[in-house]
Amino acid sequence: MTETALPDLSALAAHLRQQLEAKKYLLLYAYNGTGKTRLSMEFKDVGKQGGGRDTLYFNAFTEDLFTWNNDLDGDTERVLQMNRDSSFLQGLEELEMENRIRPLLQRYADFDFIIDYANWTVSFSRTVPAEPAPIEIQNIKISRGEENTFIWCFFLAIVQLAMDGQEPYDWVRYVYIDDPISSLDEHNAIGVANHLAQLLKRTDHELKTVISSHHTLFFNVMCNELGRAVKLFLSKRKNPESYIVRTTGETPFFHHVAMLSDLYQAAQRDELYTYHFNMLRTILEKSASFHGFNKFSACIEQGEDDPDGVLHARLINILSHGNYSLYEPQAMLDENKTYFRRILEQFLQRYPFNPELFPEVAEEAEAT
Repeated sequence: MTETALPDLSALAAHLRQQLEAKKYLLLYAYNGTGKTRLSMEFKDVGKQGGGRDTLYFNAFTEDLFTWNNDLDGDTERVLQMNRDSSFLQGLEELEMENRIRPLLQRYADFDFIIDYANWTVSFSRTVPAEPAPIEIQNIKISRGEENTFIWCFFLAIVQLAMDGQEPYDWVRYVYIDDPISSLDEHNAIGVANHLAQLLKRTDHELKTVISSHHTLFFNVMCNELGRAVKLFLSKRKNPESYIVRTTGETPFFHHVAMLSDLYQAAQRDELYTYHFNMLRTILEKSASFHGFNKFSACIEQGEDDPDGVLHARLINILSHGNYSLYEPQAMLDENKTYFRRILEQFLQRYPFNPELFPEVAEEAEAT
């Protein structure tokens, strides 16, 4: 596992573009709060430095191009308003977008839609069973999840246009997709990943693609589907703010090892923050599940001062459920740092990993 230190988002975006010079796909795993959405925008901005543009992106900002007009006066004409000023939506009138979106949407939803290009709105309908014949209900307000699914399929239809080199999307050279499962139903993670991979694996286009995610199941499916992709793990340092990108090769479930390495390095640098307990709990839970245990406490070594493992388990329970934000990190108290290091080191000694990743732990194990 090789790693590269990068001083800021601009350097990170340039690094990703360099990786794509030799590869068609790049898969990036990172936790929430690392800066994935900001990175997608920085990647896009780098492409505009020459005066043009080259990146079609899907992220939280894409969803903001669609807002609801709920007809508060009449309560009958509910429509989804499209932002006519966005370059993402320009030139769609001549493209018969309904016919492009509908086959994609039918994979995930049971409602229909009509786009009003004159007013830049989308209205939705749903057919319900009834006697003697089914009834179509017009101007319905679809759920938030259904709305996100519609926007995702809208985006995929535009990706297809870009792949075909069709105007007005013949300028696209890169597609950047940030955390689609955060917006869609997690139960569809495998289906969405598989469908996206099949679309991207079309051989009749030259687009390069970056996909970033914190959703482990979605990420693993994408890794399996896009086997030749560059696979990276991204983490962020706080003091000063900088980034570490680890190339993982073909190691399965690499992000759990990378997560452990990240925690280990944070402990060695004495840069432990309260949210690190959330990460440690995640590792313990997945390890317990892998070994057939119902509780993560089974993976905590019982010490002389805590023969039942109750103290450490309760400590992780409390500190991993506190109001600790990745966006406003708080340093751990010294006492909690001691407990954290003890739990982490005992876990690494109990479940051996590559000693090159955790040299101090390996040396201590040999000494004892």
